[in-house]
Amino acid sequence: MPYNIEIIKKEQYKTSKWSGGTTTELCIYPRDSLYVDRNFKWRLSSAKVEVEESIFTSLPGIARIIMIIEGEILLKHKGHYNAVLKRFEQDNFSGEWTTTSFGKVIDFNLMMAQDYNGKLESIFFNKGETKDIILYSNVNASLKCSQITEAFYVVKGDVKIVTGTKKPINLNKGDLALVTTIEKENNSELKIYSSQEEASIIRASIFLTT
Repeated sequence: MPYNIEIIKKEQYKTSKWSGGTTTELCIYPRDSLYVDRNFKWRLSSAKVEVEESIFTSLPGIARIIMIIEGEILLKHKGHYNAVLKRFEQDNFSGEWTTTSFGKVIDFNLMMAQDYNGKLESIFFNKGETKDIILYSNVNASLKCSQITEAFYVVKGDVKIVTGTKKPINLNKGDLALVTTIEKENNSELKIYSSQEEASIIRASIFLTT
């Protein structure tokens, strides 16, 4: 197998408070880095915004992508633009910007330091549906990437990942699967099955471009 798979169950996450609600850290890289020290290369989290208006924490040197899981939000990036985001819509912006949010939501966050790039994608399953996920397809073919991580976060339902070489991996709502490789491999794929109910996941593709 040209990649490694790690499963992080929702019971393993760390939740902390911020001025607008709570944030749950799903994964941080390197693993010994700390968000409060701003020494991470990338970080995945899910925040619950519990006030109608809040100001985002300033994160100089960090690129951010936010996707809404529940609710609707208005983001005002001072001196740049405004964005209204509904469920599974996303916005890419700089952590250096002064950003004010309006609306109570649950969101999914990808934060990346310099030299890292990434994309978020929502994937929906009907009852019992199977989808073939082509790994690394979200990475620009012209980029030379020395490290790639694909993360699959279950927003709704239960799913099963089949790699063809190991036993199926069961993921429940709130669980995260990390697929990591050193270099991009062609024709690598996963099969993801939904259970006997509708399911939705967020796919985060993170890659080092130097």
